[in-house]
Amino acid sequence: MTADKPLITIGVLARACGLTPSALRFYDDCGLLVPAEVDAATGYRYYTDDQRERALLIRKLRDIDIGLDTVAVILSAEPHEAARLLDEHVDAMTRRAREAATTAAAIKSELAALPRVSLPGALLAAAIRQVGSAVAADGEFRALTGIFVEAGREAVVLTATDRYRLTTRTLVPHSWSGASWSRVVDAAALTPVTSWLAEQDEAVLIPQPDAVRLSSEGTDHYCPAIDEQFPDYRALLSDLAPVRTRVVVPRHELIDAIDSGEGLLSFSIGAGEITVTEGGSVPTQGRVAAGNAGSTTSTGPDASARDRATGTTIPATVTGAVTVLAFARATLRPAITTAVGPDIMLDIAAPDLPVVIRSATDGDLTTLAMPTRLPNDSEENPA
Repeated sequence: MTADKPLITIGVLARACGLTPSALRFYDDCGLLVPAEVDAATGYRYYTDDQRERALLIRKLRDIDIGLDTVAVILSAEPHEAARLLDEHVDAMTRRAREAATTAAAIKSELAALPRVSLPGALLAAAIRQVGSAVAADGEFRALTGIFVEAGREAVVLTATDRYRLTTRTLVPHSWSGASWSRVVDAAALTPVTSWLAEQDEAVLIPQPDAVRLSSEGTDHYCPAIDEQFPDYRALLSDLAPVRTRVVVPRHELIDAIDSGEGLLSFSIGAGEITVTEGGSVPTQGRVAAGNAGSTTSTGPDASARDRATGTTIPATVTGAVTVLAFARATLRPAITTAVGPDIMLDIAAPDLPVVIRSATDGDLTTLAMPTRLPNDSEENPA
């Protein structure tokens, strides 16, 4: 140790000048503040009290973001040169601050105008699951592997179709800003997010150039958009033929009847009931009824008993003409199971035209399902 000047440890100097011992070791390594002595045996660094002033200057210069190279130049320069360098640095900081303020103001304006819509998270998650049941499983038409999201001030509409089914649901937003927008969102990216969404009180949808951002409580999920045009489903809905038969049937009983069969299922709709038969076989009662609208005449006294032995008959409220139609089970079941409420409403125009399926208690969820041809029909119904 020096005989004429008392030495202080690195810890004492660090506390005295507001630096950390690791910072002082770093400044030693880069030659900015070299200790007065270093113990050869222990490696401990010792400083003189005079070095505290230099350490304080280094800390102050670093506090105003001056680089280490410039710090070294300022500390070794004449006073007028050091002052010039400090003025140049402050001028540059002032210029950057003005530029940052201008950029921040522009960003604020963009954020204020950015379209965004908020919805209850659980409601949005349920809608995605319901509509997602109609997404196409194959990638022949890429747009059909997505969910079409349309966001407006009055409503957010989610729609999907695989060409045999079309499901759409309308939600009322909690809040809204910006212009209306729409995106075809990749269903494969949306589906995994539903569990997270269901736990959020509020979720915000923000359109991006090639995605939709779902945001809640500081967490963001980016769901890619599909750059293909979604089919004009509104034209399809507006061009639906007039309803000839309306059926209201208990949902769970209809699901049980569908689950009891496989492949093709026929539905014979008569007065006060609907009979579901596996394999497309049509009960005699239903076949005669289909040929004589408004009549439920059987061809024999035991026809109804035979029908019930081979199918499932469910009490239903039937308005309009009796009819017979068939569905592929894989087409119909998702449309029924994703509905809500105890009852299902079926609006039937003809056996070869889309059937509109609604929750009798929730008109916001609507599904179109395409019937298929009965095996013994002379004319093929498109499917």
